[in-house]
Amino acid sequence: MTHIGKKIVVTTPTGHVGSRVVRLLLQAGVRPTLLVRDPARLDAVTRDRVDIVQCDQGDSDAVRHATRGADRLFWVDPPAPADSNPIAHYTRMGANAAHAVEANGIGHVVFLSSVGAEKRTGAGEIDGLARTELLLDETSAEVVHLRCGYFFTNLLMDLAGLRAGQLPTSWPLDYPMAWVDPRDIGEIAAARLLSDWSGRQRQAVHGPQDLTFTQVAAILSRALGHPIRATRISHNDFRATLRAAGLSPDHAEGIAGMSAGLSEGFVPEDKRSIITTTPTALAAWAHVHLAPLVGTS
Repeated sequence: MTHIGKKIVVTTPTGHVGSRVVRLLLQAGVRPTLLVRDPARLDAVTRDRVDIVQCDQGDSDAVRHATRGADRLFWVDPPAPADSNPIAHYTRMGANAAHAVEANGIGHVVFLSSVGAEKRTGAGEIDGLARTELLLDETSAEVVHLRCGYFFTNLLMDLAGLRAGQLPTSWPLDYPMAWVDPRDIGEIAAARLLSDWSGRQRQAVHGPQDLTFTQVAAILSRALGHPIRATRISHNDFRATLRAAGLSPDHAEGIAGMSAGLSEGFVPEDKRSIITTTPTALAAWAHVHLAPLVGTS
């Protein structure tokens, strides 16, 4: 059963996942309410078909006011500022979401979480997403946590390195993990927002297959038309690189802590299945989205 007549609120609607959620809701006949910090980032065509509330998700009162009357909420903890502690940042955002859910009696919440949140501690900044899971679970809403794999779009963060044929990472090169297209995550989130469920649930979003960084480099080599070599950097060197880029010590630790905490003996709680597997292959995504930016030879 779908709920086109329900008021659906979407946070981070201009992000890789949120923008896909918005498009699918529009195509389903829904006029969603979008919480956005900078409405100018929305394209004109979308603005004509949605209700916009300018809102800083870090402002608890603003979030409560912006979600008044909502039946369903897609919640994404917004990215942490470079000078912040990301675990504390995500925890505060989660508390704001939980407060709004309780205050406004929001019935269903879809939360964008991550593989590794099941550890609860020891997974770097993902610990903040784990705390958001717990805070939402304490509300009276029906909640589903989407525990997502490693985003394809993370590759967009080092285009210069890819142009130079390098794929540096702090993950072990032979460690297989879920890689996923954020658009596919958006499709699952939209499906959940338009359907019924009850209780506290989790749904992993693992992409089409687990990949090692060595395999990713081979895929990118073919897609980009020049050799890409994956190289392992130590966790300490990675922390130093992040600090040199202007991140605070806490923020650098939060990012480095993900690979440090999840690559040694970690096994995701949610197994790969027909439910967790999404269709878009990394090769196809790279041809469409990465090759034009990197340049092929």
